[in-house]
Amino acid sequence: MSQGNSDVSAAAGRGQACGVGDGPFTPGQAKACTVREVLDRVGGKWSIGILVAASQGPVRFTELERCVEGISRRMLTLTLRNLERDGLLHRRVYPTVPPKVEYTATPIALELYESLVALTSWAERHRTAIADARAAYDRAHGAAAD
Repeated sequence: MSQGNSDVSAAAGRGQACGVGDGPFTPGQAKACTVREVLDRVGGKWSIGILVAASQGPVRFTELERCVEGISRRMLTLTLRNLERDGLLHRRVYPTVPPKVEYTATPIALELYESLVALTSWAERHRTAIADARAAYDRAHGAAAD
């Protein structure tokens, strides 16, 4: 699943649930569109790791940088802002020098925890089989089809 446009201001400025050019919506289309956006956010490449980490208790930016493998500082910042905007993370700034900032999962994010852990466990258990299936497919079809 994709994070889509990670820029908070661009996403907020669209004014439509699924992006520019979509709409007008029937009630069913609008609901499906909103569900898709929510699933895109919580199932995003970086969101899952961040939400799992924050569900364990308060976590600092540098801790998230270390535990979410491969994420850049910029992408971590954008993803944290989006998750906070969506009500999935709470950001607390302590008045210290340098400032101390902690992120905590909100109650609605904690509701997701078991599902996210199950999803990541499933991916870990089956990643070798999926890699083998991809290699077999690529051999049978003559090329890597990413």
